[in-house]
Amino acid sequence: MKRFCSLLAAWVLITPAPAQDLFANIGRIKEGLSAITGLAFKHDVPYALINKDQLHHYLEQRLHETMKPDDVHAEELTLKMLGLVPADFDLRKNTLDLLTEQAAAFYDYNQKKLFVLEGGGGGDEERVALVHELAHALADQHFHLAKYIHDGMRSDDSATARQAVMEGQATWLMAAYISREGGGKPEVPESVLELMKKSIEGSAAQQYPVFTQAPLYIRESLVFPYAQGLAFQDAVFRKLGTEAFSEVFVRPPASSGQILHPERYLGHGGAIMPNPPPLPESREFRKLADGTLGELDFRVLLSLYTTAEEGEAWAAHLAGGSYELFEHKREKFPVLGVASTWDSPESAHKYFDDYRKVMRGKWKKLEIASETPERVEGQGDPGYFRVWIDGLTVNQIEGWKTPLP
Repeated sequence: MKRFCSLLAAWVLITPAPAQDLFANIGRIKEGLSAITGLAFKHDVPYALINKDQLHHYLEQRLHETMKPDDVHAEELTLKMLGLVPADFDLRKNTLDLLTEQAAAFYDYNQKKLFVLEGGGGGDEERVALVHELAHALADQHFHLAKYIHDGMRSDDSATARQAVMEGQATWLMAAYISREGGGKPEVPESVLELMKKSIEGSAAQQYPVFTQAPLYIRESLVFPYAQGLAFQDAVFRKLGTEAFSEVFVRPPASSGQILHPERYLGHGGAIMPNPPPLPESREFRKLADGTLGELDFRVLLSLYTTAEEGEAWAAHLAGGSYELFEHKREKFPVLGVASTWDSPESAHKYFDDYRKVMRGKWKKLEIASETPERVEGQGDPGYFRVWIDGLTVNQIEGWKTPLP
């Protein structure tokens, strides 16, 4: 699924401030960021104020450019069929509402320009937020963020990982800058790191009603780049020092699993991308979408229908996942195929067993026609389904209008 949350930078920790107070700090902040990273700003960063109407117009335009109607339909339908959002969820409206609610300052890596929403009062909080945005500008001048994100869109889970690199590094540098300005080391103490993660995860729910009412998957997808990206950047910094600020862009992490488990990234461990199960009578269908699924996706899915603890524990055993979404050419019904490969027969069977709980939770109706220790099939809300184990891979086909051949 193409990640809607990669439209803007830094939405959780930002509040507006007037230009005359805020922008006067740019020179000092640039010097501090360069001292911490060893990377020099190559040129000045343009900036401008933007009012609420201009912000709304900007967001609508960006959504129009990045979320074409057919793509939005396919992504929304995939999320619904997976069980990650409810059947009445409106992806486009929810995305626009979330960004309008939260985006008060951002760095546009297409225009190479920093924008701040008009209004508010200048203070330490606003100046710290500016550090985050200038950190994006510094990374952009060295690593071309638009290309970095675009290249990651070839794989949905890779796009999630790259977004976590961008936001995690900017958040880490924000905290390191504060430490340096206060006379401490230019890094993030472990105690501060944990407090920041909890603050990021908790502050959005307290301050933003649209965010609070969004489905768990949407909330987790938006917070993940900041909270988990922060921890990832810290782990890479502890291992590589200042080289870490370049390494994560030159050699991007390949999956959300590498963000959640930095040792896999540092150990050059890769992900396995299984092929989705072949569709019977495939000539009768047209493909709407395909992509990859990662640990974050399965963590949320299992958390929704089992427990949060079980979701976190067992999703960590994922080696890789993929999906394809089809539509019948004549009858227009959708069919979803999913493959997930796991790190052991035990974890594959565990997910296979837990997926019954997922189906019972996401559908109002579940009728099992036949089942064995490695295969189950029957009928649910969207139509007929089959789930089966093939070695370390669990395959799923859902949405067929007659019993699967």
